[in-house]
Amino acid sequence: MSDRVLSTGTAKQAIQKMQQIINGPLTEQIDALNREGQTLSDPNVWDGNLAQKFRSDWPQMHSALLKAKEAVEQLRAQSQQINQDIMSAGGNA
Repeated sequence: MSDRVLSTGTAKQAIQKMQQIINGPLTEQIDALNREGQTLSDPNVWDGNLAQKFRSDWPQMHSALLKAKEAVEQLRAQSQQINQDIMSAGGNA
């Protein structure tokens, strides 16, 4: 493994933008997608051939959304350390 440490202004900008996205409404939007998917998966709300297909696909989609939210939460936890590492490497220039 190399001992090279590099951090550019571009790295600083990228982590700051990433933090803004993560700390913004992203997880709330994933939650909203799950809520609306649950609503649409109710045959008393929407029914028909496409609705039945949606209901059969929904458990997999729901699971994927939960995994995406979990990944975003992990990235949120790591982003502060990433930012600190970039600043320590000289990204504050």
